[in-house]
Amino acid sequence: MIDLRSDTLTQPTKRMRQAIFEATVGDDVYGEDPTINRLEELAAEMLGKEDSLFVTSGTQGNQLAVLGFCSPGDEIIVESESHIFFYEGGAISALAGVQPRVIRGTKGAMDPKDVKSAIRSEDIHFPDTSLICLENTHNRSGGSIVSTGNMKDIFEVAKQASIPVHIDGARLFNAAVASNKKVTDYTQYCDSVQICLSKGLGSPVGSLLAGKKEMIQKARKWRKRLGGGLRQAGFLAASGIISLTEMVDRLAEDHEKAMRLADAIEDISGLFLKNRPDTNIVIINIEKTHKSNEEFLDALKREGVLAVSFGEGQIRLTTHYDVSLEDIDQAISALKKIV
Repeated sequence: MIDLRSDTLTQPTKRMRQAIFEATVGDDVYGEDPTINRLEELAAEMLGKEDSLFVTSGTQGNQLAVLGFCSPGDEIIVESESHIFFYEGGAISALAGVQPRVIRGTKGAMDPKDVKSAIRSEDIHFPDTSLICLENTHNRSGGSIVSTGNMKDIFEVAKQASIPVHIDGARLFNAAVASNKKVTDYTQYCDSVQICLSKGLGSPVGSLLAGKKEMIQKARKWRKRLGGGLRQAGFLAASGIISLTEMVDRLAEDHEKAMRLADAIEDISGLFLKNRPDTNIVIINIEKTHKSNEEFLDALKREGVLAVSFGEGQIRLTTHYDVSLEDIDQAISALKKIV
């Protein structure tokens, strides 16, 4: 099977498996795991922040940021199809007791004027706006890149109102590589950032939350409260170090695969791209095939390709380390056959 469902399906590389096997570990709850400590120091340096914290998932990292910045009854500003609003089980309300103020963006980017208008004024009838959340790359917009210019403008709006900014940067390194920028070109416009190790960077488990030391200390306590205190977690951190030191630049290969797939889809009658991919996610509109999502996916599976439904009449395909250019060509042949 050629698995294009998600880049979370990557298997750890041989180098990662060897690093996991050889890792020196200790009890991270006591702060005594040297490999975890090394990963957190490396991540903080790469992301341009004072400190970072290893967490089990991107969702946990995002929720720790909300918990760290907000109080129950507050309001946070989010894009209408952002992961933190769309895919995290209502956790901002269930855990932090905050409500979302939703803004519709363009390819995941909110208009800074809309953000400024959404910030609550001082009034006993209103909740306090306590956080602005950005997502880069933006999953539901097909891995689109939110520009540094847009981020800068929103960050300046936030600073004028003394409101922190959090980036859900699960695939932020994809944005940096695709735009030929440093990741700090993006992270300079936030107070905290979460990045995933277990997507395009190939680790089996884990994400990192980075920010100021005070904020990360708060997040560490919340992680413990939520049962996320880990013991000999250095086995996972060893893989994460490989992700950050050896797997970032190669993300360009995944983008090349996605572009190859997109180019071919444009020539297949009955299939349409939602938009040209910026990074490693391709969203196809299949309405003209007169097949339901389930029928289309079943037919694709019979041809040896796995994809996922992404809303009525839309299918998502995601390229990653374990999919070769030859696999992409086979997937293109499968799409042509079933259409």
